[in-house]
Amino acid sequence: MDPQIAFDADVIVAGAGPAGAVAARALAAAGVRVRLVDRAAFPRNKPCGGGISTRAFRRFPWLAAALANVDVHRISKLHLEGPGRSTLDLDSGDPSVLLVRRVEFDHALVEAAVAAGAVLDTGFEITQATQDQDAVTLRARDGRTLSAPYVIAADGVHSVLAKRLGVNARWPRTSLAIDMMEETPVETLCAERPDVLWVAYAYNGLDGYAYIFPKTRHVNVGIGCLLSHFDKEVDAQPYALQAAFVESLVADGALHGRSDRACFTPFLIPVGGPLPRAWHGRVLFAGDAGGFVNAITAEGIYYAMVSGELAGEALARAKGSSSPDAPGRAYDRLWRAELGAELSDAVLIQRYLFSSHARVERIIRGAASLPALTDLILTYVTGDLSYAALRRRMLFRFPLTIFRMARERLAARAS
Repeated sequence: MDPQIAFDADVIVAGAGPAGAVAARALAAAGVRVRLVDRAAFPRNKPCGGGISTRAFRRFPWLAAALANVDVHRISKLHLEGPGRSTLDLDSGDPSVLLVRRVEFDHALVEAAVAAGAVLDTGFEITQATQDQDAVTLRARDGRTLSAPYVIAADGVHSVLAKRLGVNARWPRTSLAIDMMEETPVETLCAERPDVLWVAYAYNGLDGYAYIFPKTRHVNVGIGCLLSHFDKEVDAQPYALQAAFVESLVADGALHGRSDRACFTPFLIPVGGPLPRAWHGRVLFAGDAGGFVNAITAEGIYYAMVSGELAGEALARAKGSSSPDAPGRAYDRLWRAELGAELSDAVLIQRYLFSSHARVERIIRGAASLPALTDLILTYVTGDLSYAALRRRMLFRFPLTIFRMARERLAARAS
């Protein structure tokens, strides 16, 4: 690397959502000169259900202090429904899910990054990105440019960096879910049971999910499915589908009030698993830009934070390395070790479950009679059990189901 080049930072983090903010915090805490850029000014809203498992507090010991002034609704009760209206009610005792508004949550993470020493640049909308043997250069719509030896791309599902660098022109429609969601004040729409997280799979025949996330002053209500399924099977426009969904929940007594189109913000989620290689030269991809989302639950916040921190750690460890590929290779090892099996299994299970409504129904009915299974899953969600340990115990206790899923996966690969 040419020592005469004047860089704007040691690392630029593109995108200040959970992945980018956590990456910037990790880098700054390690003494790396980091610049965090985003096209928006914070606080800003972000379409999202806003659910995150409480294991985040175990994984990020600093998070509780960062959220001290954020309105976090802690949930311990979950109500699950199958397509045949079978139900499963779970109570973890201690909270297992945190429900947050992204406008507050993301702002708190950005403030944590700045407090650690990151420099924040807002209003920087990236339109071009190039890299050479020494640096990565980002150009904003207003003509400004920034250069650094390395960049973490945390710029979302429609990552400009992934497009401009030829890494991912677009996600296949079979790897995207469309989430049709509104975050509405409780004065207009509220949940009958504000202490329960409600999720229904294959709701009204849709190959996907529906949910009610009750928050302190808002309720998030959404319905989602694979984008390819929506293209082929759904005739209604997104808001028409959402409005009918809310009306049905009001009629059933699960909600009170009415839908508000002004609060409706559909968005896309990558659910096909991470990029085959989540780095390209001097650029590391984190969060939605790298595909770090759980394909079963569509939860992305936790995985965005983990991938962001691991990207930051990889760059901090490789500081001063003579090999430009060293951070990317280190990042690849780190995320695969912590998230690889979990996210790969999630894609497999999602395809296994959603390929058959009858199978979803059997799973919900069967889980109700298997307290050992539900206890295992809740222990994992709360952070008391690692995914690796969960995987081993599931294989030991339910080998036939695991074998069937593996067989179907092999058959799908062979076809």
